[in-house]
Amino acid sequence: MTILIKNIKELLQIREPNILKVSGEAMKTLPTLKNAYVFIEHDIIVDFGSMENCKYNNTDEVIDAQGKIVLPTWCDSHTHIVYAGNREQEFVDRINGLSYEEIANRGGGILNSVKILENTSEEDLYQQSIVRVKNVMQLGTGALEIKSGYGLSTEAELKMLRVIQRIKKEFPIKVKATFLGAHAFPLKFKNNKKGYLDLIINEMLPKIAKENLANYIDVFCEKGYFSLEETEQILKAAKQYHLTPKIHVNQFNTFGGVALAVKHNALSVDHLEELNQDDINALKGSNTMPVALPSCSYFLSIPYTPGRQIIDAGLPLALATDYNPGSTPSGNMNFVVSTACIKMKLTPEEAINAATINGAYAMGISNQYGSITKGKKANLIITKKVPSYNYLPYAFGDNSIDKVIINGETI
Repeated sequence: MTILIKNIKELLQIREPNILKVSGEAMKTLPTLKNAYVFIEHDIIVDFGSMENCKYNNTDEVIDAQGKIVLPTWCDSHTHIVYAGNREQEFVDRINGLSYEEIANRGGGILNSVKILENTSEEDLYQQSIVRVKNVMQLGTGALEIKSGYGLSTEAELKMLRVIQRIKKEFPIKVKATFLGAHAFPLKFKNNKKGYLDLIINEMLPKIAKENLANYIDVFCEKGYFSLEETEQILKAAKQYHLTPKIHVNQFNTFGGVALAVKHNALSVDHLEELNQDDINALKGSNTMPVALPSCSYFLSIPYTPGRQIIDAGLPLALATDYNPGSTPSGNMNFVVSTACIKMKLTPEEAINAATINGAYAMGISNQYGSITKGKKANLIITKKVPSYNYLPYAFGDNSIDKVIINGETI
């Protein structure tokens, strides 16, 4: 199967194969080509260039992108898209004045989702989750990291990870699985934290490794959840199973979690709504990607990650949705990109870089995804006719997508 996309108004994010992320000042640059074409064979970008040099006449499919922009699909490196039910009542509770922490203390929050998932069959969980997966694909997401963490028991965590594995096998979207058993302490271990750590380390991790169900390990390193010492204990245990860390940190407090994550060579540190100079210094010179989740800040009315400060310090930044039932019931990366521009003061170029090449890096897949590069996977968004790429974050309420191609197939 071959596809020629021709007469492209502007082709965004064209990169050489050796560019796996962009940092600091380089994030202000988004390499583009006007009046362009892209040639796809099977699921690979084989060629692209100026229309005047296009030599492909006999292709199985031709898409005329006159007046339209083409860019890589979004790479959403932080989601909890596999969950059961919803938490709409907590939404109303917050409107009525309760905080995220107060709701959690009343048995809501993560433990609410745990209870619902416990009573949901694996098949039902899969069916609920794929509705959301199909929706985010239509919204231009071509790569997805999915976390467990609403199980908090060996059986339920394995159930979630098996559903993630099934999505990985049955959908063209690229999926990476993260084990987040350390999302919260379940009620039965409320007064026995050591007992739950032992369960994660001595029972969950070996079984997950045996079934090869996860690529990454995550911990909610936050006051009231998992301490620095508990987080380190879990990360050390996960190392023997070759699980790379991706850490929830600094959502509400800053107390050394970023430095700890960097010490353990975390692929990413996610949330970072609270950040200090020590955190910035810890990230400098590391291979760890800071990840901002602006739609979580929007939904909870908490501070936004200081993305401007991160980029101006010469660091890279990725954007992701945090799609989950409690604090971000949306997987719309288009809204994330807009919100980063509107609320975090990123330029459109910085936001698109953060949501494509840097998002791919935060999933460990930027050698194959996140840019228009010869030899990379053919995962592309074709917009409707728009004035320029600035229009995409500007028109935050519009759906500016005409077509989505994932693995060389139109979705």
